[in-house]
Amino acid sequence: MENSKKVGLVLGPLVFIYFNYIAKLDGLSAEGHATLAGTSWIAIWWISEAIPIAATSLLPIVLFPLTGALKLADVTASYGHKYIFLYIGGFILAIAIETWGLHKRIALTIINLIGTNMKQIVLGFMVATAFLSMWISNTATSVMLVPIGMAMVSQLNTNALANKSDNLIFGKMLMLAIAYSASIGGFATIIGTPPNLVLVGVIQEQYNVEITFSRWIVFGLPVSIILLLICWKYLTSYAFTLQSNAFPGGKSEIKKQLTALGNISYEEKLVLVVFGLTGLAWITRSYLLQVFIPNIDDTIIAVVAGLVLFILPASKEKERQLLNWEEAIKLPWGVLFLFGGGLAIAKGFNETGLAVWIGSQVSLLEGGAILLILLIIVAAVNFLTEITSNLATVAMLLPILAPISASLNIHPYILMIGATIAASCAFMLPVATPPNAVVFGSGYLKMQDMVKTGIWLNVISIILITLVVYFILPLLWGFDLVGKL
Repeated sequence: MENSKKVGLVLGPLVFIYFNYIAKLDGLSAEGHATLAGTSWIAIWWISEAIPIAATSLLPIVLFPLTGALKLADVTASYGHKYIFLYIGGFILAIAIETWGLHKRIALTIINLIGTNMKQIVLGFMVATAFLSMWISNTATSVMLVPIGMAMVSQLNTNALANKSDNLIFGKMLMLAIAYSASIGGFATIIGTPPNLVLVGVIQEQYNVEITFSRWIVFGLPVSIILLLICWKYLTSYAFTLQSNAFPGGKSEIKKQLTALGNISYEEKLVLVVFGLTGLAWITRSYLLQVFIPNIDDTIIAVVAGLVLFILPASKEKERQLLNWEEAIKLPWGVLFLFGGGLAIAKGFNETGLAVWIGSQVSLLEGGAILLILLIIVAAVNFLTEITSNLATVAMLLPILAPISASLNIHPYILMIGATIAASCAFMLPVATPPNAVVFGSGYLKMQDMVKTGIWLNVISIILITLVVYFILPLLWGFDLVGKL
């Protein structure tokens, strides 16, 4: 076991004992001390990964009831929150897309439509990666796109007309483009990346306010598109310089891979119809579907989509349904546990008075400009998630940012949404995100390539997120920078 894990393993329980049995913080109830103690233990184990993150996420079920912070029924209810089932339904849909190879066809088609030279091929990969990451996991998207990208680089390397120095640069540029766009595309939708779902769950828990799929995409998609285009321009014009922009045979390589897929199958068509109708239902639910079905919900739509996939038959020769349980069992159960743990912490903060107490302690930031406070938080989260799980970081910070917002009289969406998107924009290190790790494993990149290129994109994303959350989000969602939700 690594030293950091050993330290974390011991430090977590010690901090728990201190806050629960020794510390006497003025104005904080016994239940509040218990919640603070339990959360501190969980946070230390999440950050140090003393044991698997998913396993740590089960600690609230043990600590909160035993210390009197929350009742057992209230804690376990968090692990069955409606947004967890929204993610389950969305992930079942993603599994069906991957099972029948529809994701690869979508990606190759997008690249084929956009890419004609090196820069456009990179843009094609980025658009394809970002689009898929809106619906299926960032990890699965990057795992699927990297081999296609490596085939493109190989095609360039075997071409006698290609510039040899450009070959190496193109390989680095394309791999980083795939990693970055997987992260950028993820925050465009609620289900695109797990931190988004933690955010909407915490807001539902803390304020009893629902952020719908359609409301999120009105903000998340434009920000994602803007950052994607900035990222493409940065990678192809500033971070890397190509002597020649031509890609001999690049178009033919993509067409060859498309041809190898054959004609679109019956199963792909059926999954595409279910996928399209589900997306349409999510987007139109709040202003159209609810007119006819008042109790409809994004989670219900996701679960119905998942169930339909188990019902619809594949073609006769397949003798099966579009999806079976052996395939669906690949759900990321560990991520679901982490959702539940984060929501349990949020409930503890809210019901024990710990949230109010933390808010009353924030004196250093009082009187500071909202824009500066937002910038500090976005930057801190961005660089923190270079070395910690972005999901664990969001689950740990959002319950704290809610009372801080109230204390500073800042609308909670400002700090909470800023932090959530910032957690998806760690571009420097291989350990920062699974897509970063996947492309690092391709062999085209060295650590210095990722750090040198990623740090400037981190800075760009920090500035962009700060500005759009401060200036654009209130206009789109109709709220004031100051005040309560």
